[in-house]
Amino acid sequence: MAPPAHTVKVAVVQAAPVSFDLQQSLEKLTKLVAEAAQGGADLVVFPEAFLSAYPWRYAFDATIGAREPRGREWYARYYDSAVAVPSPEADVIRNTAKSNQVYLQVGIIEKDGGTLYCTALLVGRDGAERLVWGRGAGDGLSVVQTDIGKIGTLICWENYMPAARMALYQQGIEIYLAPNADDLPSWTASMQHIAKEGRCFVVSANSVCKVSDFPADYPPFSLDHHDRKPDGSRWEPDDVVNHGGSFVAGPLGTQITEPLWDKEEIIYAELDLSDVTKSRLDFDPVGSYSRPDVFTLMVNTKPGTNVNFT
Repeated sequence: MAPPAHTVKVAVVQAAPVSFDLQQSLEKLTKLVAEAAQGGADLVVFPEAFLSAYPWRYAFDATIGAREPRGREWYARYYDSAVAVPSPEADVIRNTAKSNQVYLQVGIIEKDGGTLYCTALLVGRDGAERLVWGRGAGDGLSVVQTDIGKIGTLICWENYMPAARMALYQQGIEIYLAPNADDLPSWTASMQHIAKEGRCFVVSANSVCKVSDFPADYPPFSLDHHDRKPDGSRWEPDDVVNHGGSFVAGPLGTQITEPLWDKEEIIYAELDLSDVTKSRLDFDPVGSYSRPDVFTLMVNTKPGTNVNFT
């Protein structure tokens, strides 16, 4: 007899933030979460660095042996649009999840001290923070048991780290979240591979953004900057910088939804968690095929703290 059906509705938000503007980006997030909740979503997933920018094509004027004043100014603007945890802005995220009674995963640029981190926040229906993955320390490499399944996250190219994936598989991950900024066709193939390898659902959430989603004076796209498109022409407001491609894959590696390109939209998918169990009939990455007599993986779960006071 097949295991009882346990269906979860996930909403993948393919959208751009109001780059470098935290308050407007939070307002956009709040509206999109409400729309997804009205669509019946249990889990709402946003792309990498949605709060408040993925700094496309800009290295803040840092070159080997030199740092330009303009780059420091833009770093300060980026820092000001980042999210501290805890903070009133983080409370907005929590309250949005709570008021809409959804699990909410949002990619943020987190500020802590003078450093910025790429972080994924998972917030429960009760507004409690469940998962932070930003510093690469082992204490954040965890899978969370929720009433809609076991949820875990790796950000963008962390998903190309086999040991990190294996750590999630070992914890029985069922809904694998992959916020990213990769719109290459090879990424779609990678997500399908991970779903089949991990025998889990994979939710790939990428943004779609245009030049007009950035401030008018953002250096890579401003008229006085040397950066141009591959064909040598200047950037125009409607030029697409990141094409999206968000989609959901099932535990046999098949596409539950087709990748969405070049437009903002909320993608909905119904996940039947019994499919996870069914998929493990012939392969289980931490059971059959795992060969613990040959392979072992040690995960250091200590926090990444530089200084300890005793």
